Amino acid sequence: MSESHFLRRKWKLIFNTITILAMIGLAIALRHQIIDTLKNIGRVNTWAILLMIPLEAWNYDAYARLYRSFLNILGSKTTYREMYKVSLELNLINHLFPSGGVSGFSYFSLRLKKLGISTGKATLVQTMRFVFLFLSFEILLFFGIFALALSGHVNNLTILVAGSVSTLLIVGTIGLAYVIGSLKRINRFFTFITKVINGGIHIVRPKHPETIDVAKVRDMFTDLHENYMVLKRDYRKLKAPFLFALAANFTELATLYVVYIAFGHWVNPGAIILAYAVANIAGLISVLPGGIGIYEAIMTAVLATAGVSPAVSLPVTVMYRVINMFIQIIPGYYFYHKAFKDRPISG
Repeated sequence: MSESHFLRRKWKLIFNTITILAMIGLAIALRHQIIDTLKNIGRVNTWAILLMIPLEAWNYDAYARLYRSFLNILGSKTTYREMYKVSLELNLINHLFPSGGVSGFSYFSLRLKKLGISTGKATLVQTMRFVFLFLSFEILLFFGIFALALSGHVNNLTILVAGSVSTLLIVGTIGLAYVIGSLKRINRFFTFITKVINGGIHIVRPKHPETIDVAKVRDMFTDLHENYMVLKRDYRKLKAPFLFALAANFTELATLYVVYIAFGHWVNPGAIILAYAVANIAGLISVLPGGIGIYEAIMTAVLATAGVSPAVSLPVTVMYRVINMFIQIIPGYYFYHKAFKDRPISG
């Protein structure tokens, strides 16, 4: 039996096996944080911790509506229920497979393909999700710095960190819009990237000079460009997805803040906003699932610059990460497994 034939027949088993192994790996990587969380559970206000559940439900509501609003503008009708499930599944994938969001892009495209939505359109929706999350976060970051200024906790380092985050988000958004705004630029850019990736794979697999079909990639990004132009023409309709992105950011920050309340600490929300931004950006390049280790360290360090003691921030951050991951991963895996069972996903 050839390798390709075996993969076609056993892909479902392979996918599920990899996912289960990744979940086991995540649990092993989190073992110290889980132990610390169990030790600290007696110190916290249980009712405040339970607020994390409705806040996370609201968070996924915002993401489901964000996806639906983009797809509606692009002429693809989906149900709220389906998008809510996809949001949970996507979070599972992004937690288990540390790839800067690349795994999420791939899964989102495969998942929406079964709903009759093209890869280019799905890729654009995911891309615009990140763009709108970044842009809407700028508003929260502004209020965060203002809150820190009122409390007298804005120093030169805090201003440098906030300015760097804002600049990175804005420049990245402008650069992306520049690339996908032109069919010639997007084809050149992504064709070049695809050839580089193929070259790297060819070193490992000499018999496969073009693992990724350049022509198919070019067609996909042509589709992405055409759908981007649809969004650009109907820019007045983008108000709704922007508000949903703002709600997604707000609920995530609120979820983190209630853990501080549970520990009895009413810290400056500006410090939470700034630390959350830096930690999440750094977590994108982590080689460990969910940015474990990197996220906690950077969150604690940035909070310290804003006047929050590590003795306060570290146990809160660890508890937030552990509880939040399990709130998301358990239903995420249920719907992920159900999606494979009810509607097999294939490339």
